[in-house]
Amino acid sequence: MKACAAIAVLSWLILACPAHALLYSVTDLGNLGGTAGSLGTGLNDSGMVSGYSWLPGNTGTHAFYWTSGTGLVDIGTMGGNSSNASEVNDSGVLIGFSDMGAGITHAFSYTSGGGFVDLGLFGGTTSAANGINSAGTIVGYSTTGLGQSHAFSYSGGIMTDLGTLGGTNSNAAAINSAGTIVGNAFTGAGPAHAFSYTTAGGMIDLGTLPGGNTSGANGLNNSGEIVGNASTSGGVTHPFSYTTAGGMIDLGTLGGSFGGALSVNSSGDIVGEADTSSGPFHAFIYTAGGMIDLNSVLDSSGTGWTLLDALSINDFGQIVGYGTGPGGHTEAFLLNVVPEPSVCGILLGGLALLGAVVRRRGF
Repeated sequence: MKACAAIAVLSWLILACPAHALLYSVTDLGNLGGTAGSLGTGLNDSGMVSGYSWLPGNTGTHAFYWTSGTGLVDIGTMGGNSSNASEVNDSGVLIGFSDMGAGITHAFSYTSGGGFVDLGLFGGTTSAANGINSAGTIVGYSTTGLGQSHAFSYSGGIMTDLGTLGGTNSNAAAINSAGTIVGNAFTGAGPAHAFSYTTAGGMIDLGTLPGGNTSGANGLNNSGEIVGNASTSGGVTHPFSYTTAGGMIDLGTLGGSFGGALSVNSSGDIVGEADTSSGPFHAFIYTAGGMIDLNSVLDSSGTGWTLLDALSINDFGQIVGYGTGPGGHTEAFLLNVVPEPSVCGILLGGLALLGAVVRRRGF
């Protein structure tokens, strides 16, 4: 009977156990030799990272991809001095923008086997690709012949103008697997607002936080949850999440006044940057209803790091961004969740052992 009582107590303790605390290891993705370092900008579910790095002498930047097998790979430019990669999809297609020379910048897509594809322009001199989905549809912005910037989607070799919310400019930041696009656009009244766009419904104004007048959407997941930043009644900018059912929700900050949410995964985990009560911006994750400073949940590999911004999170919880590394430079990082042994795991092992004893002794 004593063994049965012990089993009952252990079982109750296991049921009462909390979820594992978050803990991450830090991988320094390196750089291309410039003292200004590198930034990690995008991440797919295979752990492939997109980003860009300053060159030796800080004479320009080159886009790169990184995998655990290849390390950091410089993909070059489309003719000019600089290029930046902003995202990578699960097929390994990178997107971004490249200097073409003569003051012209074009959006691109890139694969390691096929090289660069120039996405073109709307008649102006500048375009940039910001997001790509699993089907390969790309979104971003391009200047027009009138000098305005308009959001675009690109598929099958065709760049489509998504328009605005009645103002002059717009920018598309991200697209999900269903083809929903988010970004920001100037309204007829002037201030820029976050938008969502579908082919069937066109561009929809998502509004602002109560009392604010500006907003912008930066990312979304396949369930349609949208994240971004918006001004508040106090004249500061806070990160938000938005769903059709719940509207726009203020996520708060890390004790300061400003912040922005940049990416959300299928579990609803959100990452971005927010300023702290002491002033500097820190990278955050917002999960289970609360915002956590990522600097507070690093294992020993994080010694000497200050994580400044988290730009992307994948469906396996890996996070990419940039921070100040142990050497004092800005460096791209990749965070991996550390499988942490817990008291609950020890209790579970004890329950199994006690159960075996009970069976042998015939209790």
